[in-house]
Amino acid sequence: MEPEQAEAGRRTGAGSWRAGIRRAIRAGSRPEPWRRGPVLAVSALLLGLLMLLHAEIPNRLGNLGSLVETFLPWFGLFVPVLLAGALWRRSASAVAALLLPVVVWLNLFGGLLGDKSHPGGDLTVVSHNVGAGNPDPVAAARDLAASGADVLALEELAQEAKGVYERELAGTYPYHVVQGTVGLWSRLPLSDTRPVDIKTDAGPLGETKPADVKMKDNRAFRTTVATEHGPLAVYVAHLGSVRVNPRAGFWAVHRNRGAQALGEAIAAERNERVVLLGDLNGTEDDRAFASITSRMRSAQDEAGDGFGFSWPAAFPVARIDQILVRGVEPRSSRVLPATGSDHLPVAAAISW
Repeated sequence: MEPEQAEAGRRTGAGSWRAGIRRAIRAGSRPEPWRRGPVLAVSALLLGLLMLLHAEIPNRLGNLGSLVETFLPWFGLFVPVLLAGALWRRSASAVAALLLPVVVWLNLFGGLLGDKSHPGGDLTVVSHNVGAGNPDPVAAARDLAASGADVLALEELAQEAKGVYERELAGTYPYHVVQGTVGLWSRLPLSDTRPVDIKTDAGPLGETKPADVKMKDNRAFRTTVATEHGPLAVYVAHLGSVRVNPRAGFWAVHRNRGAQALGEAIAAERNERVVLLGDLNGTEDDRAFASITSRMRSAQDEAGDGFGFSWPAAFPVARIDQILVRGVEPRSSRVLPATGSDHLPVAAAISW
């Protein structure tokens, strides 16, 4: 190509580029695109405000605030839906309004989109609600033993399956403790194990139950793991279930009471290094866990890849199985393959 032709091509390309910008400016400056789609624009603004001000949504009506916070990441799915509507309607106002929910969502959850994991770690911990109705506890136990966990917490241990897990895990974990429906298996020695009262039997009826009867249904305890770096306090917990129904809304009375009691126990913990493993039946975004999350950090948030949803196993939509830490550093966090439970196991590597 001759120099004159090349120069002419560059001028033509630059002219086309500038012409395109001028056309876009003229199109955007017309009043019609800004008048189209007012409903879409308002919907986008409301979506952004809902995510921005989620903490202000009251819980007085059916725990609505907690319900919204449980599924808060999924509100981002409304953005592409509204964007498609805005493009179809050729609404400049709706497109501009969508900037608010996009910025808010990225501020809340953008940090979870990348992989923040690092190799190594001094200790690997795993937590799993194995499911009282798990059809194959033998396979579940073997899969968990093969996970590489140094410390393994199990929740929802059915009485008839307890012996199966003890037998199958004995070869990998020389130390273990089971209290009620929760247990901990460890490669390292355990000591100072005691139940944590998460107010499962609150009220006059609960006060009449003998201690041995309460222990059968115990759902939380605390123990000390002896590591080469010093003692590590480990809490294992399975908080109360939640329900959604038209009459009560997001019913979480027992869970919320248990979360508050668990938070108080962790606040009183004297050991600087603490790990909480368990099925909390809620996400860390839920305000009900403020007494816990104000004192502990999520391994998934700090060292995970993605959201780490763990429930339900068939199509996970929320991370209600948590690994929270204090005084140690998460190196990696991940979700493990299904075991036959309706929950997925969660794992984290931590270091001192």
